[in-house]
Amino acid sequence: MKILQVLPFFTPARGGSVIAPYNLSRELAKRGHKITIITTDFEYNKEYTQTLEDLKIKVFFFHCIANLKLFLITPSMKKWLKKEIRNFDVVHMHNYRTFQNIIVYHYIRKYEIPYIVQAHGSVLPFFQKQILKKLFDLFFGYKILKNASKIIALTKNEVEQYKKIGVDEDKIEIIPNGINISEYNNLPKRGEFRKKYKIKKNEKIILYLGRIHKIKGIDLLVNAFADISKLLKNVKLVIAGPDGGFLLTLKKQIEDLNLTDKILFTGPLYEKSKLEAYVDADVYVLPSVYEVFGITLLEACACGTPIITTNNGREFDWIEDKVGYIIEYDIGKLRDVIIRVLSDEGLRRRFGERGKKLVRDMFGWDNVAKEMEEVYEESII
Repeated sequence: MKILQVLPFFTPARGGSVIAPYNLSRELAKRGHKITIITTDFEYNKEYTQTLEDLKIKVFFFHCIANLKLFLITPSMKKWLKKEIRNFDVVHMHNYRTFQNIIVYHYIRKYEIPYIVQAHGSVLPFFQKQILKKLFDLFFGYKILKNASKIIALTKNEVEQYKKIGVDEDKIEIIPNGINISEYNNLPKRGEFRKKYKIKKNEKIILYLGRIHKIKGIDLLVNAFADISKLLKNVKLVIAGPDGGFLLTLKKQIEDLNLTDKILFTGPLYEKSKLEAYVDADVYVLPSVYEVFGITLLEACACGTPIITTNNGREFDWIEDKVGYIIEYDIGKLRDVIIRVLSDEGLRRRFGERGKKLVRDMFGWDNVAKEMEEVYEESII
């Protein structure tokens, strides 16, 4: 099949909504499909693109003439679509409320090309720009969803979100994110991350890795850590990731709590550096206010690191008491469960071993690509 992937941006700093299509495209190309990606030049990352060249995946970047709070305007994409869109068997739109989806929708409807929509957790208008999001839905979004051949949800919870805005359940398919198992076959030796950042051997590491954004609940983790640092000696909180607009607020909170010397900010970590952080961490914590999936949970498990996350409507029956814990969004509960994991080496070892096996059995990108391939084929028929 000739498959067109549509994204508003194409840089790993933007998290799972970019990393997932990147990995999906690689696996689909390995299965013999011809993949083309169209996106904007916002935060252009040449190195990220070059990794696709060996699989002959074409990536076209269109100039962003305006950035309206990540609503990226790329009028030059229209000319390309008008000429090329008829060459594709199916189109896969990633994210939901984007300028790119508006103009792609116009041409795929005009030339009757089947298309898939995958919102990656962005369906409901949470937090910022709620009025603008509702206006997008009214003028564009509902039509885009209604006329899609299939809608991809990551979880049952996301299915319910789609249904709330009127999507027919019969056209929704649940396909989770995955990870590249091969990247975790040869993990770094323990101690590399500690050595690089001068963390003592006897210090327990609590790791958060992801965007530094209010929705990620890092402020809750910092408040819980304030209590933990009083109850346990030799603990270090590591916060790794790019600023998503919350860094200054978070640093002010840390300063007010007198925790500056106990919390390490590393900035974004990729590839080997990211694996080193997971391997050396004693526990990985993702305390999100809202999160549809959380691919970093899979990454931590693949590195043998116990995980803790918050129960915000997701169904994670594969986690609880098997590879880590799911808790309510509460400082006390988060504090207590982190202490429980840090205080029990045997528990950490069991969770770590189970996590490695579970990820390999359930969440490889090869399996995800097979499922997506079937959805594409059904859409074309």
